[in-house]
Amino acid sequence: MIKKKIGILMLFVLFLSVGAKAQLATSMRINEVLVINESNFVDDYGQRNGWIELYNGSAGTVNIAGCFLTNDKNNPKKYSIPKGDVLTKIRPGQHVIFWADDLPDRGTFHVNFKLDPFSDNYIALYDSDGRTLIDEITVASGQLADISYGRKIDGQAEWTQLTKVTPSTNNLTLDSNEKIDNFKNNDSLGVGMTITAMAVTFLGLFLLYFIFKQVGKVSIAASKRNAIRAKASSAAVGSNAKEDELGEEAGEIFAAIATALYEVTEDVHDVENTVLTIQKVTRNYSPWSSKLYGLREIPKK
Repeated sequence: MIKKKIGILMLFVLFLSVGAKAQLATSMRINEVLVINESNFVDDYGQRNGWIELYNGSAGTVNIAGCFLTNDKNNPKKYSIPKGDVLTKIRPGQHVIFWADDLPDRGTFHVNFKLDPFSDNYIALYDSDGRTLIDEITVASGQLADISYGRKIDGQAEWTQLTKVTPSTNNLTLDSNEKIDNFKNNDSLGVGMTITAMAVTFLGLFLLYFIFKQVGKVSIAASKRNAIRAKASSAAVGSNAKEDELGEEAGEIFAAIATALYEVTEDVHDVENTVLTIQKVTRNYSPWSSKLYGLREIPKK
Protein backbone atom coordinates (compact mmCIF):
# COMPACT_ATOMS: atom_id res chain seq x y z
CA MET A 1 0.00 0.00 0.00
CA ILE A 2 2.85 2.38 0.89
CA LYS A 3 4.67 1.59 -2.37
CA LYS A 4 1.49 2.33 -4.32
CA LYS A 5 1.11 5.73 -2.63
CA ILE A 6 4.78 6.54 -3.33
CA GLY A 7 4.31 5.60 -6.99
CA ILE A 8 1.26 7.85 -7.32
CA LEU A 9 3.14 10.70 -5.65
CA MET A 10 6.08 10.31 -8.03
CA LEU A 11 3.76 10.33 -11.04
CA PHE A 12 2.11 13.48 -9.73
CA VAL A 13 5.46 15.19 -9.26
CA LEU A 14 6.55 14.12 -12.74
CA PHE A 15 3.33 15.52 -14.20
CA LEU A 16 3.88 18.83 -12.42
CA SER A 17 7.48 19.01 -13.60
CA VAL A 18 6.51 18.34 -17.21
CA GLY A 19 3.75 20.96 -16.99
CA ALA A 20 6.14 23.48 -15.48
CA LYS A 21 8.68 22.81 -18.19
CA ALA A 22 6.02 23.36 -20.86
CA GLN A 23 5.40 26.84 -19.43
CA LEU A 24 9.03 27.92 -19.79
CA ALA A 25 10.09 30.34 -22.52
CA THR A 26 12.74 27.80 -23.57
CA SER A 27 9.93 26.07 -25.49
CA MET A 28 9.81 28.96 -27.96
CA ARG A 29 11.52 28.74 -31.37
CA ILE A 30 12.47 31.19 -34.09
CA ASN A 31 10.27 29.80 -36.84
CA GLU A 32 10.37 32.06 -39.90
CA VAL A 33 12.20 35.21 -41.07
CA LEU A 34 11.39 37.58 -43.94
CA VAL A 35 14.27 39.93 -44.75
CA ILE A 36 12.97 41.83 -47.81
CA ASN A 37 9.32 42.83 -47.71
CA GLU A 38 8.22 44.55 -50.92
CA SER A 39 4.64 43.36 -51.42
CA ASN A 40 4.11 41.13 -48.42
CA PHE A 41 2.12 41.76 -45.26
CA VAL A 42 1.99 45.17 -43.60
CA ASP A 43 2.17 45.99 -39.91
CA ASP A 44 -0.47 47.77 -37.81
CA TYR A 45 0.82 51.09 -39.16
CA GLY A 46 0.43 50.05 -42.80
CA GLN A 47 4.21 49.77 -43.30
CA ARG A 48 6.16 46.91 -44.91
CA ASN A 49 9.28 45.81 -43.09
CA GLY A 50 11.14 42.60 -42.39
CA TRP A 51 9.76 40.43 -39.62
CA ILE A 52 10.67 37.59 -37.27
CA GLU A 53 8.18 34.88 -36.32
CA LEU A 54 8.35 32.96 -33.03
CA TYR A 55 6.53 29.66 -32.45
CA ASN A 56 5.37 27.96 -29.25
CA GLY A 57 5.90 24.23 -29.71
CA SER A 58 5.02 23.29 -26.13
CA ALA A 59 1.79 21.97 -24.64
CA GLY A 60 1.24 25.03 -22.45
CA THR A 61 0.93 28.79 -22.77
CA VAL A 62 4.27 30.59 -22.70
CA ASN A 63 4.75 34.20 -21.62
CA ILE A 64 7.75 35.68 -23.45
CA ALA A 65 7.57 39.00 -21.60
CA GLY A 66 11.06 39.89 -20.31
CA CYS A 67 12.87 37.77 -22.91
CA PHE A 68 15.31 39.30 -25.39
CA LEU A 69 15.60 39.44 -29.19
CA THR A 70 18.84 40.47 -30.81
CA ASN A 71 20.76 40.57 -34.07
CA ASP A 72 24.10 41.03 -32.33
CA LYS A 73 25.98 38.11 -30.74
CA ASN A 74 27.82 40.54 -28.49
CA ASN A 75 24.63 42.17 -27.23
CA PRO A 76 22.11 39.46 -26.20
CA LYS A 77 19.91 42.04 -24.44
CA LYS A 78 19.49 44.32 -27.42
CA TYR A 79 15.68 44.30 -27.41
CA SER A 80 13.80 43.49 -24.23
CA ILE A 81 10.26 42.29 -24.85
CA PRO A 82 8.08 44.54 -22.66
CA LYS A 83 6.14 43.17 -19.72
CA GLY A 84 2.48 43.77 -19.04
CA ASP A 85 1.22 43.08 -22.56
CA VAL A 86 -1.33 40.24 -22.64
CA LEU A 87 -0.34 39.46 -26.23
CA THR A 88 3.04 38.18 -25.07
CA LYS A 89 1.25 35.06 -23.75
CA ILE A 90 1.57 32.62 -26.62
CA ARG A 91 -0.80 29.66 -26.57
CA PRO A 92 0.31 26.14 -27.59
CA GLY A 93 0.98 25.79 -31.30
CA GLN A 94 0.56 29.54 -31.89
CA HIS A 95 2.83 32.13 -33.52
CA VAL A 96 3.79 35.74 -32.89
CA ILE A 97 5.35 38.29 -35.30
CA PHE A 98 8.00 40.88 -34.38
CA TRP A 99 8.56 43.66 -36.92
CA ALA A 100 12.23 44.47 -37.57
CA ASP A 101 11.70 48.19 -38.30
CA ASP A 102 13.92 49.80 -35.63
CA LEU A 103 10.86 51.57 -34.23
CA PRO A 104 10.37 50.15 -30.71
CA ASP A 105 8.21 53.11 -29.71
CA ARG A 106 5.43 51.74 -31.94
CA GLY A 107 4.66 48.93 -29.55
CA THR A 108 5.64 45.63 -28.01
CA PHE A 109 6.16 43.84 -31.30
CA HIS A 110 8.41 46.39 -32.99
CA VAL A 111 12.10 45.71 -32.26
CA ASN A 112 14.96 48.21 -32.18
CA PHE A 113 16.88 46.84 -35.15
CA LYS A 114 16.43 46.11 -38.85
CA LEU A 115 17.41 43.19 -41.06
CA ASP A 116 20.12 43.83 -43.66
CA PRO A 117 19.20 42.57 -47.15
CA PHE A 118 22.86 42.68 -48.29
CA SER A 119 24.56 40.62 -45.57
CA ASP A 120 24.01 37.69 -43.25
CA ASN A 121 21.47 38.30 -40.51
CA TYR A 122 22.07 36.72 -37.12
CA ILE A 123 18.92 36.48 -34.99
CA ALA A 124 18.75 35.09 -31.46
CA LEU A 125 16.18 34.69 -28.68
CA TYR A 126 17.42 34.81 -25.08
CA ASP A 127 15.64 34.01 -21.85
CA SER A 128 14.78 36.71 -19.33
CA ASP A 129 18.14 36.34 -17.56
CA GLY A 130 19.90 37.60 -20.70
CA ARG A 131 22.34 34.68 -20.65
CA THR A 132 20.33 31.57 -21.53
CA LEU A 133 20.17 31.16 -25.30
CA ILE A 134 16.80 29.76 -26.33
CA ASP A 135 17.22 29.70 -30.12
CA GLU A 136 19.32 31.29 -32.86
CA ILE A 137 19.53 31.30 -36.64
CA THR A 138 21.70 32.96 -39.27
CA VAL A 139 19.87 33.93 -42.45
CA ALA A 140 22.29 34.02 -45.36
CA SER A 141 22.60 37.10 -47.53
CA GLY A 142 21.04 37.25 -50.98
CA GLN A 143 17.48 36.61 -49.86
CA LEU A 144 14.82 37.24 -52.50
CA ALA A 145 12.04 39.72 -51.99
CA ASP A 146 8.86 38.36 -50.44
CA ILE A 147 10.34 34.88 -50.00
CA SER A 148 10.91 33.96 -46.39
CA TYR A 149 13.40 31.62 -44.76
CA GLY A 150 11.80 29.29 -42.25
CA ARG A 151 11.41 25.84 -40.84
CA LYS A 152 9.88 23.36 -43.26
CA ILE A 153 7.60 22.16 -40.44
CA ASP A 154 6.87 24.43 -37.49
CA GLY A 155 9.37 23.93 -34.69
CA GLN A 156 11.34 21.25 -36.57
CA ALA A 157 15.06 21.41 -37.36
CA GLU A 158 14.99 21.65 -41.16
CA TRP A 159 15.06 25.16 -42.65
CA THR A 160 14.17 26.07 -46.24
CA GLN A 161 13.08 28.86 -48.57
CA LEU A 162 9.32 29.38 -48.33
CA THR A 163 7.81 30.73 -51.52
CA LYS A 164 4.46 30.76 -49.78
CA VAL A 165 5.02 33.18 -46.94
CA THR A 166 2.94 32.29 -43.89
CA PRO A 167 3.26 34.80 -41.05
CA SER A 168 1.37 33.83 -37.89
CA THR A 169 0.31 30.50 -39.35
CA ASN A 170 1.74 27.05 -40.11
CA ASN A 171 4.68 26.95 -42.49
CA LEU A 172 3.49 23.70 -44.06
CA THR A 173 0.05 24.16 -45.58
CA LEU A 174 -1.90 21.70 -47.71
CA ASP A 175 -3.33 23.27 -50.86
CA SER A 176 -4.51 20.01 -52.38
CA ASN A 177 -5.84 16.58 -51.53
CA GLU A 178 -3.46 13.77 -52.39
CA LYS A 179 -6.21 11.24 -53.08
CA ILE A 180 -8.08 13.61 -55.38
CA ASP A 181 -4.88 14.40 -57.25
CA ASN A 182 -4.25 10.67 -57.74
CA PHE A 183 -7.74 10.24 -59.17
CA LYS A 184 -7.19 13.16 -61.52
CA ASN A 185 -3.91 11.71 -62.78
CA ASN A 186 -4.93 8.05 -63.03
CA ASP A 187 -8.66 8.29 -63.75
CA SER A 188 -9.38 11.56 -65.50
CA LEU A 189 -12.72 10.30 -66.94
CA GLY A 190 -13.99 9.03 -63.60
CA VAL A 191 -14.60 5.47 -64.81
CA GLY A 192 -12.78 3.89 -61.91
CA MET A 193 -14.59 6.08 -59.39
CA THR A 194 -17.96 5.16 -60.94
CA ILE A 195 -17.21 1.44 -60.85
CA THR A 196 -15.98 1.74 -57.27
CA ALA A 197 -19.10 3.60 -56.18
CA MET A 198 -21.41 1.09 -57.87
CA ALA A 199 -19.49 -1.83 -56.39
CA VAL A 200 -19.76 -0.36 -52.91
CA THR A 201 -23.51 0.24 -53.37
CA PHE A 202 -24.28 -3.28 -54.62
CA LEU A 203 -22.07 -4.80 -51.97
CA GLY A 204 -24.01 -2.91 -49.32
CA LEU A 205 -27.33 -4.09 -50.77
CA PHE A 206 -26.12 -7.67 -50.92
CA LEU A 207 -25.00 -7.53 -47.30
CA LEU A 208 -28.40 -6.16 -46.27
CA TYR A 209 -30.17 -8.94 -48.20
CA PHE A 210 -27.97 -11.59 -46.63
CA ILE A 211 -28.49 -10.20 -43.13
CA PHE A 212 -32.29 -10.00 -43.47
CA LYS A 213 -32.39 -13.48 -45.03
CA GLN A 214 -30.51 -14.97 -42.10
CA VAL A 215 -32.65 -13.09 -39.60
CA GLY A 216 -35.77 -14.47 -41.28
CA LYS A 217 -34.47 -18.02 -41.15
CA VAL A 218 -33.60 -17.68 -37.49
CA SER A 219 -37.05 -16.25 -36.73
CA ILE A 220 -38.86 -19.06 -38.58
CA ALA A 221 -36.78 -21.71 -36.83
CA ALA A 222 -37.50 -20.12 -33.47
CA SER A 223 -41.25 -20.04 -34.22
CA LYS A 224 -41.24 -23.74 -35.13
CA ARG A 225 -39.40 -24.63 -31.95
CA ASN A 226 -41.87 -22.64 -29.87
CA ALA A 227 -44.84 -24.34 -31.60
CA ILE A 228 -43.40 -27.81 -30.95
CA ARG A 229 -42.79 -26.96 -27.33
CA ALA A 230 -46.33 -25.60 -26.93
CA LYS A 231 -47.84 -28.71 -28.55
CA ALA A 232 -45.83 -31.01 -26.33
CA SER A 233 -46.80 -29.02 -23.26
CA SER A 234 -50.51 -29.13 -24.24
CA ALA A 235 -50.40 -32.91 -24.77
CA ALA A 236 -48.79 -33.38 -21.38
CA VAL A 237 -51.42 -31.23 -19.70
CA GLY A 238 -54.26 -33.19 -21.44
CA SER A 239 -52.96 -36.56 -20.32
CA ASN A 240 -52.57 -35.35 -16.77
CA ALA A 241 -56.16 -33.99 -16.81
CA LYS A 242 -57.60 -37.34 -17.95
CA GLU A 243 -55.84 -39.14 -15.18
CA ASP A 244 -56.19 -36.68 -12.34
CA GLU A 245 -59.54 -34.98 -13.12
CA LEU A 246 -61.68 -37.87 -14.33
CA GLY A 247 -65.43 -37.03 -14.08
CA GLU A 248 -64.92 -33.26 -14.20
CA GLU A 249 -66.34 -31.56 -17.27
CA ALA A 250 -65.12 -28.40 -18.95
CA GLY A 251 -66.89 -25.12 -18.27
CA GLU A 252 -67.95 -24.78 -21.93
CA ILE A 253 -70.25 -27.82 -21.57
CA PHE A 254 -72.09 -26.34 -18.60
CA ALA A 255 -72.45 -23.03 -20.43
CA ALA A 256 -74.02 -24.80 -23.43
CA ILE A 257 -76.49 -26.71 -21.22
CA ALA A 258 -77.53 -23.56 -19.37
CA THR A 259 -78.12 -21.72 -22.63
CA ALA A 260 -80.29 -24.54 -23.99
CA LEU A 261 -82.45 -24.64 -20.86
CA TYR A 262 -82.94 -20.90 -20.97
CA GLU A 263 -84.12 -21.04 -24.59
CA VAL A 264 -86.64 -23.83 -23.82
CA THR A 265 -88.19 -22.00 -20.87
CA GLU A 266 -88.41 -18.78 -22.83
CA ASP A 267 -90.37 -20.49 -25.67
CA VAL A 268 -92.99 -22.05 -23.27
CA HIS A 269 -93.49 -18.80 -21.48
CA ASP A 270 -94.09 -17.00 -24.75
CA VAL A 271 -96.88 -19.53 -25.78
CA GLU A 272 -98.68 -19.19 -22.47
CA ASN A 273 -98.77 -15.45 -22.85
CA THR A 274 -100.98 -15.85 -25.95
CA VAL A 275 -103.73 -17.85 -24.07
CA LEU A 276 -106.64 -15.84 -22.57
CA THR A 277 -108.12 -17.40 -19.42
CA ILE A 278 -111.23 -16.25 -17.48
CA GLN A 279 -111.66 -17.46 -13.94
CA LYS A 280 -114.19 -16.54 -11.31
CA VAL A 281 -112.68 -14.67 -8.46
CA THR A 282 -114.44 -14.84 -5.13
CA ARG A 283 -113.89 -12.11 -2.68
CA ASN A 284 -115.13 -11.79 0.82
CA TYR A 285 -116.67 -8.43 1.73
CA SER A 286 -117.30 -7.10 5.14
CA PRO A 287 -120.93 -6.17 5.74
CA TRP A 288 -119.89 -2.90 7.14
CA SER A 289 -118.09 -1.80 4.01
CA SER A 290 -120.21 -3.50 1.29
CA LYS A 291 -122.20 -1.25 -0.98
CA LEU A 292 -124.87 -3.97 -1.24
CA TYR A 293 -126.35 -2.98 2.09
CA GLY A 294 -126.23 0.70 1.35
CA LEU A 295 -128.72 0.59 -1.57
CA ARG A 296 -132.49 0.58 -1.29
CA GLU A 297 -134.16 -2.57 -2.46
CA ILE A 298 -136.30 -2.17 -5.56
CA PRO A 299 -139.94 -2.90 -4.80
CA LYS A 300 -141.30 -6.14 -6.14
CA LYS A 301 -144.27 -6.02 -8.44
